[in-house]
Amino acid sequence: MAINMTLIGQLIAFAIFTWFCMKFVWPPITNAMDARQKKIAEGLDAAGRAERDLKLAQEKAAEMLRETKQAAAEIIEKANKTGNDIVEEARQHARNEGERLIAGAKAEIDLEVNRIKEDLRKQVSVLAVAGAEKILGATVDAKAHNNLVEQLAAEL
Repeated sequence: MAINMTLIGQLIAFAIFTWFCMKFVWPPITNAMDARQKKIAEGLDAAGRAERDLKLAQEKAAEMLRETKQAAAEIIEKANKTGNDIVEEARQHARNEGERLIAGAKAEIDLEVNRIKEDLRKQVSVLAVAGAEKILGATVDAKAHNNLVEQLAAEL
């Protein structure tokens, strides 16, 4: 009988211990495990959101970089075009200035040629009169033959 009472006593002690554990020990442990599980799930969700945000930020940064490169290329293209326009305008101005100087020089040359021709005509007429005087042996009246000299000078 002693074994039976011991067994019953142990059974009662085990039941009380089980009841005590289920009433006072298990609820805090399960609450702590649930809280830990919830915290881990929130951490995983936050990590997923952070990863998505990182990808979005990288895509946005890449897009901004592309836009910036494109804007820089447009600015460089405009600067090159403006530079080429300025150079072409300067060339055209230089051509126009050169043509103007050439035209002025040609006009000046023409005037000088005409002046020299006129001087030559006068000198030829004087020489012609002097030559005629020597040939004729007499003085030729320059006024009388002025029309003849002018006509001869015009022909030269």
